[in-house]
Amino acid sequence: MSEADKIYYRKPGRFTRHVFNNLVAGFTRAGVSIWGSRVLEVKGRTSGQPRRVPVNLLNHEGGQYLVAPRGETQWVRNLRAADGNLDILLGRRREHRSAHEVADADKAPILRAYLRRWKAEVGVFFDGVSADSTDEELARIAPRHPVFVLDPLA
Repeated sequence: MSEADKIYYRKPGRFTRHVFNNLVAGFTRAGVSIWGSRVLEVKGRTSGQPRRVPVNLLNHEGGQYLVAPRGETQWVRNLRAADGNLDILLGRRREHRSAHEVADADKAPILRAYLRRWKAEVGVFFDGVSADSTDEELARIAPRHPVFVLDPLA
């Protein structure tokens, strides 16, 4: 298997899994968004049970996006299996949404905006690429980071 064929996934550390994510998710469930945080709820592809994870909802050029800085995460796999059907939660507010994956060739401006907003939090997962990197550098890492555009609210 070549390097390009390997699935990119950066497993969260113990602190992230057990402290940071729970803290952010707790605030978000209470209705306090930290830098655009939301809770993504999607049906588990194996269990069929709702799975929740904190995410950063990016508003960019009139669209809303979910970016997976850690790569092929469980929420990415579940969202694909659920045909893009998801709920976005903030406090008691629940939005039923649908998402579609963005093609690698179209990710550069979205990744740039995402890194501009959350580099301090997620920059380590982008192998030295930043919001100031060239389009070519962003295109090089694009296949490692799934991006989903949310359909507009009805």
